[in-house]
Amino acid sequence: MNRQNDVTSSALSPQSWPFSLEWLPPEACMVGGAVRDALLGRRAEYLDLDFVLPVDAVQTGRSLAHHYKAGFVVLDADRQIARVVFQNATVDLAQQEGDSLETDLRRRDFTINAIAYNPHTGEFIDPLQGILDCRVGIIRMVSQSNLEDDPLRLLRAYRQAAQLGFTIEPATQSTLRQLAPLLRQVAAERVQVELNYLLKSPQGSVWLQAAWADSVLQAWFPDATERSLAQVAAIDDSTRVLEETWHPLGVELRSPISGKSLSLLSLAKLACLLPSVPEAAEEQMMRLKYSRAEIRAIVTLIEHLPQLLSHTTSPMPLREQYFFFLDVGSVFPALVVLAVAGGMAVDEVAPLLERYLNPNDQIAHPTPLVTGNDLMKALNLRASPQIGRLLTEIQIARIEGKISSCEDALELASQLLNSN
Repeated sequence: MNRQNDVTSSALSPQSWPFSLEWLPPEACMVGGAVRDALLGRRAEYLDLDFVLPVDAVQTGRSLAHHYKAGFVVLDADRQIARVVFQNATVDLAQQEGDSLETDLRRRDFTINAIAYNPHTGEFIDPLQGILDCRVGIIRMVSQSNLEDDPLRLLRAYRQAAQLGFTIEPATQSTLRQLAPLLRQVAAERVQVELNYLLKSPQGSVWLQAAWADSVLQAWFPDATERSLAQVAAIDDSTRVLEETWHPLGVELRSPISGKSLSLLSLAKLACLLPSVPEAAEEQMMRLKYSRAEIRAIVTLIEHLPQLLSHTTSPMPLREQYFFFLDVGSVFPALVVLAVAGGMAVDEVAPLLERYLNPNDQIAHPTPLVTGNDLMKALNLRASPQIGRLLTEIQIARIEGKISSCEDALELASQLLNSN
């Protein structure tokens, strides 16, 4: 055991917890990411605390939740794991695996996650020298059998390297390569969580490349190539270049497309790993359990990227621009970074970017001169697809500078009807 008197991280301090230390028995120890992050000086506004108890983990959690009127759920009745949910913290309490705390720690994935801290005594229990690996920045496996027990840990090694700015110890990386086929056995939802961390992380692109080079990604992305992984890294570069001039573009790229969905930037990276055929890409996205909104965005990117790249030498005609913006909608920023990452010059895409970022631009953000009801009333028409076609031609005439008023629009619609 090691006593660390200089650790001041709030996650280790019971004063920062939403409950009193007296609710935990003297043998209870904090384990996992909270201990690791405290040693690294990493802080989070929302506390995610894990404790190992020698006995009565579920009952302790139930009593804790009842006293503080917090949320409570039994996560695993067989393994005796319970969760207490406070407003600004989640507390997991698990029954110790094996006949000692050290046995429990030796069943974990990496040494940096196999450190325990006793808040009653202020002692660290570190049988695998995880504190030293934290100091030198190394991801080191506890054992090969532990990785085999839960193959998701293979992908988690790359995610934690990206998240923490660490490197993977060579023997561990060799084992990851050897066990890579086992990742096929893992539930898609769990794979997606780790993958999304890599797509979101500033260092994720480098470690996605490493995971692909070690054959860890091939089970889920059989169409990815060395070139497509290089494209993922190029997206980071193209984003930095573009947001130097167009800062609002960077804001949109980093915003989720809806709810808890991935950001446009993450989706642009994900598109690089998928087949260039929209139907095949959609199938792989469904296999990984992505949302409908995320799948729609990816399919839109894959369908329209060739169209954008085809105009590297000649500008897109106004009529084509109108339909292009109509089709791509809010995923346009992701399409731009993909195009620039794919070799399109910034000045070639700049005119379209300026249109998109101008809310008053009638090509990117059209506002109607007249409505369908206006047309039906003025021209004595019934509701039909013809109304939509007339509105489209009116808008195109407007962006081409041929009309500018409601009267012009009605006159044009009348002419179109007569010519037909």
